[in-house]
Amino acid sequence: MTVGERLFNLRKEKNLSQEELANALDVSRQTISKWETDQSTPDFDKIIPLCNYFGITSDELLTGNSNIIESKKEDNKKTFARNIAISVCMYILAVVAMLIFAFFNKPEIGVVAFFVIVALATGLVVYNGITYSNSNEEKKVETKEEKEERLVKEIVGAIGAAIYFIVSFATFAWHLTWIIFIIVGVVDAIVSLIYSIKEDNKGDVNNE
Repeated sequence: MTVGERLFNLRKEKNLSQEELANALDVSRQTISKWETDQSTPDFDKIIPLCNYFGITSDELLTGNSNIIESKKEDNKKTFARNIAISVCMYILAVVAMLIFAFFNKPEIGVVAFFVIVALATGLVVYNGITYSNSNEEKKVETKEEKEERLVKEIVGAIGAAIYFIVSFATFAWHLTWIIFIIVGVVDAIVSLIYSIKEDNKGDVNNE
């Protein structure tokens, strides 16, 4: 497969017109057409913008060697999903531990166990989010799905903040209501996972 054919397939996978891609790269539509028909090849200063736009490496664009990259991305997604599942289980375990110790008339130990487990689970969520974000940071231009995902997360964050202040001022239980932000973090991670799965499914459909 030539560079032009790869560019054509990448553009079609994102449902872009030649005009839209040209505008994003600040070139003419005729230039995109020449690239895709192998009448010319992208200049050196356009290779990186092209790779950033499509979220690929220069090696993938020029040689089509994407097996290692795709395998790494798949491993990252599996690790992300696994860590989120572990975090959710830890949050549930924290509540169960507190109830068990309360049942045995040791609520103080239960509270300590609760906060220790919650702290560990939250640390895992934060680390997981940062690691997964860094593994995909080559995508400089947002796709429609990425913009939608960001909007959903912003809405979740705004609702979470509103609930936090309403509940906190209503109950004055500031020492407990901070847990709402942990829940928001978990929801954000789940949203990222959902959109990641949607993106994978869309790619599979396009490949068919």
